[in-house]
Amino acid sequence: MSKTTHFGFETVDEKDKAKRVAGVFTSVASKYDIMNDLMSVGLHRIWKRVAISISGVRSGQRVLDVAGGSADLSRLFLKEVGPSGQVVLTDINNAMLRVGRDRLLDDGIATPVTQCDAERLPFPDNYFDCVSIAFGLRNVTHKDAALREMRRVLKPGGRVIVLEFSRVAKPLEKAYDFYSFKLLPKIGQLVANDADSYRYLAESIRMHPGQEELKQMMLDAGLERVEYFNMTGGVVAVHRGYKL
Repeated sequence: MSKTTHFGFETVDEKDKAKRVAGVFTSVASKYDIMNDLMSVGLHRIWKRVAISISGVRSGQRVLDVAGGSADLSRLFLKEVGPSGQVVLTDINNAMLRVGRDRLLDDGIATPVTQCDAERLPFPDNYFDCVSIAFGLRNVTHKDAALREMRRVLKPGGRVIVLEFSRVAKPLEKAYDFYSFKLLPKIGQLVANDADSYRYLAESIRMHPGQEELKQMMLDAGLERVEYFNMTGGVVAVHRGYKL
């Protein structure tokens, strides 16, 4: 009997989710950055800088940017690790990865770029000082497997950073729901000519584990000293866990 999972609010066969998610991101890749700015009113740039700060990455360290797409985090990490460090950009989606690679090359930045699945990372054990995933974990079919893989490739003392949409504070719920389900698909239609993909993205946020649930998932994956930091009333949260 086949297993099922969520694709937004829709229940789908597990083996079909990755294909459906791929379709979403292939569709929106060319407009992904401008939509991020419009959807968050530019706040996503602040959220990402906060995540970098919380990561504690230093000069000379190795960083893995999982589901890094258009390379926003990779660019910021590269400034922190300097010429003696390394940042590896990965994404399962080729269209998104091409956007990130081309942005880096346009800026004269050469860094390793690898298309791979977060659930099966093609890197050795105990290799990276930090592994990050920003706004990507909710699209992974088996989040527990991805978290275990991220821990596996970490050096002892390294940390996993998860930046993701989370549970918004109660007083903001009604306004947030109106924005997510009424306005966001309309913006997606106007800018990216794709209302359905942005409807899925809004639904996927609601199906993603909340702050405490994700914290427990990270602990279950073997990470320790897991904590989280809410931003913008819980619209997003940064989770940090260590491999000790």
